[in-house]
Amino acid sequence: MASLPNPPADTQTRADALREALATRVVVADGAMGTMLQAQDPTLEDFQQLEGCNEVLNVTRPDIVRSVHEAYFAVGVDCVETNTFGANYAALAEYDIPERNFELSESGARIARQVADEFTASTGQQRWVLGSMGPGTKLPTLGHITYAQIRDAYQVNAEGLISGGADALLVETTQDLLQTKSSIIGARRAMDALGVSVPLICSVTVETTGTMLLGSEIGAALTALEPLGIDMIGLNCATGPAEMSEHLRYLARNARIPLSCMPNAGLPVLTKQGAHYPLSAVELADAQETFVREYGLSLVGGCCGTTPEHLRQVVERVRGTAITPRDPQPEPGAASLYQTVPFRQDTSYMAIGERTNANGSKKFREAMLEARWDDCVEMARDQIREGAHMLDLCVDYVGRDGVADMRELAGRFATASTLPIVLDSTEVPVIQAGLEKLGGRA
Repeated sequence: MASLPNPPADTQTRADALREALATRVVVADGAMGTMLQAQDPTLEDFQQLEGCNEVLNVTRPDIVRSVHEAYFAVGVDCVETNTFGANYAALAEYDIPERNFELSESGARIARQVADEFTASTGQQRWVLGSMGPGTKLPTLGHITYAQIRDAYQVNAEGLISGGADALLVETTQDLLQTKSSIIGARRAMDALGVSVPLICSVTVETTGTMLLGSEIGAALTALEPLGIDMIGLNCATGPAEMSEHLRYLARNARIPLSCMPNAGLPVLTKQGAHYPLSAVELADAQETFVREYGLSLVGGCCGTTPEHLRQVVERVRGTAITPRDPQPEPGAASLYQTVPFRQDTSYMAIGERTNANGSKKFREAMLEARWDDCVEMARDQIREGAHMLDLCVDYVGRDGVADMRELAGRFATASTLPIVLDSTEVPVIQAGLEKLGGRA
């Protein structure tokens, strides 16, 4: 692999200053990017015949991308997100250009960096760049792609962002906890490779159903993601602020780390002209001011449908406000893809279902040896129905490929079980294979 460009010399200084700001006062980020790019009517040539691939504009029309950053900085926001939401393996592969991952990530960060530095110099107010790492189009929990493949690609994405001048990495709009983990680990590997430490922010997307796309509640997300060493967790996209309130309340009570919120401008209303977002600038500012006061947010901004005017009003209300102190009361626990299970023994003991253990259950072992995977899953479900709190999964058996068996069964248990999985093996590679299939916290 070719040697990587070094990050800008003052990257660490800016990153440390951003960490200090996020720890002491409310920081305001920008709003929607895609709609503002499309409003400037880029041509098919601008997209290099890859219609809708906004990241290509970083190379072909940096002036358009630059103008969006300028519009947000002009209304006083502290930081902007790079135009790199789709600069990841899965999204770029849809256009047959996955090899441009680093190039488009680096160029997007470089444009934002230049604009941020100009506004810092002209106003005396430090401006920062958040490197946007989007979810892509493939869900590893559902087997669309492997954990390792997207982890490594997210590392390339993050290396490009940092090399281009990003001050923080924003893993955003996440829908699958296993994809989220891959992004976070890829980002951490990028920092190690480049010798810098920038804030790592994670923003999950909770649908109107009250869960993430694959059914994960906010508690499962916090339990699975906070131990990975992220600097901040929050919500963005899918809904307006009203639908986010209860999830933010949960985070405020349970998260040990700072919080963020970047809602859409309400729920979209479909019209003949397309989707319309009804929330006014004043209403968004009202909501964010309330969230800052009640939930102790450190970072606020906007997502789909929000404009510079929305963010101007938010800036006037909350930027620079001291962070409201929180007194979280977190409860240690494990999580499946769907729910968190506290390490709390309301009964006389915590029941770990052992019937999905190849050494302890002849029935399970025979089903595994004969590749009757559905029967293995049914044995897991039987234990759920009978009141187990967690499920033991052990595939160790002489003469078997434990890594292959663990991949097969952990991948199935990830979506079939609402309970956390207890991975059980004497072999580290087998444990690793299981962890790479589980979006929850084993």
